[in-house]
Amino acid sequence: MRIATITNWAYATTVCLTIAAGITMVLASSADRVERAAVKQRDVFDELTFEVEDDISQLSDRARLFAISADPAHAAVYQQTLAGLGSVEKRVGKLRDNGAGAEELQALHEGLHLAKGLEDEQQAAMAAKIAGDGDRARALVFGPEYERELERVRSRLGHFRYVLDQRSDRAIEDASFASQRLRTVSEIMVAITAILFLFVLGFILKHRILRPVVTLSDVINRLADQDYAVETPLFSQVDEIGDMAQAIRIFRENGLVRQKLERQRDADWQVREMLARMTQRLQGCESVSDLFTVVRLFAPVIAPDLAGRLYILDNRIDLMVCAAEWQGPRGTDAAFGPDGCWALRRGQIHSPGGEMVDVPCGHVASEATQATICVPLTAQGETIGLLVLENRVAAREPDASTSAYIELMSETVGLALANLNLREALHEKALFDSLTGLRNRHDLDEKLRKLVLGAEASGLPLGCLMMDIDRFKSLNDRFGHDAGDLVIRAVAGVFGGVMRDEGLAFRYGGEEFLMLMPGFDEQQAMARAALIKERIGELELVHEGTALGPVTVSIGLAVYPWHGPAQSLILTADAALLRAKEEGRDRIVVASRRQRSAA
Repeated sequence: MRIATITNWAYATTVCLTIAAGITMVLASSADRVERAAVKQRDVFDELTFEVEDDISQLSDRARLFAISADPAHAAVYQQTLAGLGSVEKRVGKLRDNGAGAEELQALHEGLHLAKGLEDEQQAAMAAKIAGDGDRARALVFGPEYERELERVRSRLGHFRYVLDQRSDRAIEDASFASQRLRTVSEIMVAITAILFLFVLGFILKHRILRPVVTLSDVINRLADQDYAVETPLFSQVDEIGDMAQAIRIFRENGLVRQKLERQRDADWQVREMLARMTQRLQGCESVSDLFTVVRLFAPVIAPDLAGRLYILDNRIDLMVCAAEWQGPRGTDAAFGPDGCWALRRGQIHSPGGEMVDVPCGHVASEATQATICVPLTAQGETIGLLVLENRVAAREPDASTSAYIELMSETVGLALANLNLREALHEKALFDSLTGLRNRHDLDEKLRKLVLGAEASGLPLGCLMMDIDRFKSLNDRFGHDAGDLVIRAVAGVFGGVMRDEGLAFRYGGEEFLMLMPGFDEQQAMARAALIKERIGELELVHEGTALGPVTVSIGLAVYPWHGPAQSLILTADAALLRAKEEGRDRIVVASRRQRSAA
């Protein structure tokens, strides 16, 4: 029951009890007035009865005194008293007017009639005394008969007084009982009102209001401090406190939802900030290896529950090659063909572990199939890479927000990878020869400048080989330009195998090649030139079924600082090459000191 209903009922009951107590108090007061009236009536009856008895006694005494002394004063007092009494009906009427009953009046009436008889005897005695018959007068008022009549009068008046006292006592007792009963009822109602008030004060205020409010106040204070972990009390009663508890419970639930949304928002903001930072770092990458480092660093932060690998398409071998991995995904990082991944086939995200049955990718380990997501990296409709992600928490698809982050990350990485590939392609076209893959003359100037500065600063030698394929024009004329290109590529291939990382090879122009070898003295450069010449001589080239014959080269060798200053190193080597051709080709000629001095 609601507190308002209980309070209203208690208020109404209290008002009713108060009104009833007031009515009983009024009735008790009325009973008191009745009791006082009965007491007053009894006093009046006693006074009237006493007057009657006193008058009768006075008349008898005056008559006897006159019969003895014949004093006229006694006769005068007697007559005066008798005149003051009035008739019997007048006396009875006076008592009737004061509330005497019929039985009481009957007893009084009989007594007064007997007293009237005594008055006759008294008057006869007084008349006899006046007539001089004193004995007869005394006999009349002092005789036994007179005494008996006087006693009868007193007896009837005593009976009248007894009956009157009995009725008055009953009236007083009844009025007193009624007054006491009404007072008791009034006191009981007042006690009930007090008990009801104490019940309302103790039960309603303390148990139904004060205790719950104190509990709810503590909960509200903690909720105000955003401590939504506090447990809200459960009140079974259906009242205002219960409504407040329900409202606070709903507020707490809303606060928990709001906190969860705020955490999700903060986490989303952090991930977006990491995506923005990753995008900035990708824009600053100078090479594909830098991109791999950035992806390896940021991917675990953006999607912490996902392990993964980044594959790039190697167009030379048409395979997807693992370039980076993070957080230890299962399976191997072996290369595979683009057709081995359904994401690359379809050009969209592929997740065989979703709710719908789907085809697993062959490159994914069988135990990781249900937890793997393949995300293709494309640019302008062309496949350039692949993200393979594995959910380490559960074998299920990531939630919507994580999926969105994965798509954003894949788009960012794909775009950055495409830009780097394009830049490297342009860089290779600008600095590398498309036929041989060797550096061209555009790159020679910059590399030569750096190597010369390094040699001058360190004092180390710098070797230079200038090479030319012998009788290349004749070979072109006999077998065609395709055969000539085959020879040029084969010779360039020898450089890579012989020099490894110890020098730089350039295609100087046409069938001419240049090699710079930092730290090589004349003896070392000569040995390397001889090895190159030997390897080229071992080539057995066939074009369209026709053997092209042996391939030979002429080499001019110059070394800084023995054969001249570093700035004229290429010119010195070129002069040595001319001497080699003049001396019959297929040989190595070292620059002379005379040439070094001339330079």
